[in-house]
Amino acid sequence: MKSILLHIHDDVGQEARLQVALDLARASSGHISCVQVTPFEYYSGGDPFGGVYAFADAVDAIRALEREARTRIEARMAREGVSWDWRKFDGNVIQTLIDQSRLMDVVVLSQPHTGGDADRPPLGIGGDVAIHARAPVLSVGAKVTGFDVSGNAMLAWNGSGEAANALRLSLPLLRHAGMVHIVEVSDDTRGLPSTEASAYLSRHGIASELHEWPAKGRKVDVALLHAAVELDAAYMVLGAYGHSRLRETILGGVTRDLIRSSHLPLLLAH
Repeated sequence: MKSILLHIHDDVGQEARLQVALDLARASSGHISCVQVTPFEYYSGGDPFGGVYAFADAVDAIRALEREARTRIEARMAREGVSWDWRKFDGNVIQTLIDQSRLMDVVVLSQPHTGGDADRPPLGIGGDVAIHARAPVLSVGAKVTGFDVSGNAMLAWNGSGEAANALRLSLPLLRHAGMVHIVEVSDDTRGLPSTEASAYLSRHGIASELHEWPAKGRKVDVALLHAAVELDAAYMVLGAYGHSRLRETILGGVTRDLIRSSHLPLLLAH
């Protein structure tokens, strides 16, 4: 993947995102665009007459932290030997990342922290960006120490349009995989058969193995994570939010549950 968007935000997931982006760039001789956004909407409030005001002290403090982070990360990037640039914006974080992803091959974001005890937890924006961005989102946990580009890839397949889109958008990454495992959970909703996904990969010179994975009474996300462990997958590719985002927020869904619980990076595309 040649064009990599790296979200810059001073949180516990920053080092993991940075290292993953570096591994991707080195594997493909790619370019990293470091995108830093000041989210003013988080530091503003309203008055009784409908006006909006900024908390000046909070904004000044955020600006100082951002300058410190930029100095630190730019110094790091200068030593890493990869092509990169820095982009600074003010405004809505999600919309800015979506806008900046239009000519990107992948967006590197963090999985949300669910423990509730982390200092500076990552922003939980991966799902929102994945729904609207043209590029896939690579969602990584804060404890990830790198990205094994040549490791085994696992494609979570249910025959949906979202799964097919994720497959197509992940082709540049799948070309580097040691093996591509196509996993279909037996009681998941069916669409295009997994043989179609395998044939598509074959036409692009990518070998794959098909797996019919029994749910055995487990939720689909749990079955997929168990499959990832048994198949020694380095990352999982899946279509994001086959159901509406509102439905998954209220009732739960595979995408939401995987984003919250996955131990390995997720490549998400809607």
